[in-house]
Amino acid sequence: MIALTASALLTPLERVEQPILLLEGDQIVRLSSRISEEIPAGARLIDFGDAIIAPGFVDIHNHGGAGRDVMEADSAALPAIEKLLLSHGVTGYLPTTVTAPLDRTLEALHRLADAIDTAAEPGRARPLGIHIEGPFLSHVRRGVHPPEHLLPPTVEVFDKMWQAARGHIRLMTIAPELDGAFDVVTEAVRRGVTVSIGHSDADLNTARAAVDAGARHATHTFNAMQPFSHRDPGIIGEVLTDSRITADIIADGVHTDPSVVKLFLQAKGAEKAVLITDSTAATGMPDGRYKMGAFEFEVIDGKCMAHGVLAGSVLTLDRAARNVMQFADWDLDRAVRSASLNPAAAAGLTNKGEIKAGASADLIVLTPSGEVQTTIVAGAGI
Repeated sequence: MIALTASALLTPLERVEQPILLLEGDQIVRLSSRISEEIPAGARLIDFGDAIIAPGFVDIHNHGGAGRDVMEADSAALPAIEKLLLSHGVTGYLPTTVTAPLDRTLEALHRLADAIDTAAEPGRARPLGIHIEGPFLSHVRRGVHPPEHLLPPTVEVFDKMWQAARGHIRLMTIAPELDGAFDVVTEAVRRGVTVSIGHSDADLNTARAAVDAGARHATHTFNAMQPFSHRDPGIIGEVLTDSRITADIIADGVHTDPSVVKLFLQAKGAEKAVLITDSTAATGMPDGRYKMGAFEFEVIDGKCMAHGVLAGSVLTLDRAARNVMQFADWDLDRAVRSASLNPAAAAGLTNKGEIKAGASADLIVLTPSGEVQTTIVAGAGI
């Protein structure tokens, strides 16, 4: 048994001062405090001093990093991405597809399912499921998704993706205004998929109807959505005001101005706000040309661009957490929750993103300002 101690611990629902966290193998056994209890005799003690223990971050929208893309056929791609993620405090993630020819998407889903089913190696973040972003997206709000590969939503196409992924689809982005979308929403929810509205030109009533039908999340709020108007609030009006849904945001100061990030966090609160990266192969790399799915994009001064449109980001989740502390004057507790428990819960992941007995021993050690010192995946790394 291993006993971890530090100055404080974020569950992240509460802050525990002078914690004692007991690990056995890949699981958390018990959480207590040195204020009221002794460290168990025989436990191997690891003291992190003035640092703060928190649950590992969970990135539910990630296209790649370290020069590699999650849809690549090369078996070296995911390990490179996962090592980079680990260095930024991410212990689990959802590899995220981008719209591509359907046969190529199905091949990528099969490979990603293999990676999820394979025993994890130490020193890497773990793929916990798949996020399908495309092909059921609006042509008007498609962003950089290739228009020639967008498809109308049908249960038949969704089932092909489901079978290729062997049931590992956790999250799916869809534009609810498209013909056939509600049939797909209903079927996806029935199979346990979190349906996220995004890349959408939906009006307020259509977005609300999608939530009534079972959609429970929103993808990169403000980006690839009908702009907000005080007389015609559209999809953003629904996302910001409906307490039934969680919503994510790219808090890099590029996709959304810091003042808009603050507005979003005030609207969704610490319970419903989710931080994502929408990271690409360019994350952790110098400016240059990179691939996402079937197309290329260019990075100039840290901005990912394709045909004059933003194409994902080079953001890391630890930076996103520190950004919301700066942009919205959030404390570390809320910033950590929005990057750990909230994304895990939004994607239906149990025993992830939270420190409690029986949960996975996926942990990070942070400075009070949110810098990552150590990352522990399934009890390994200490």
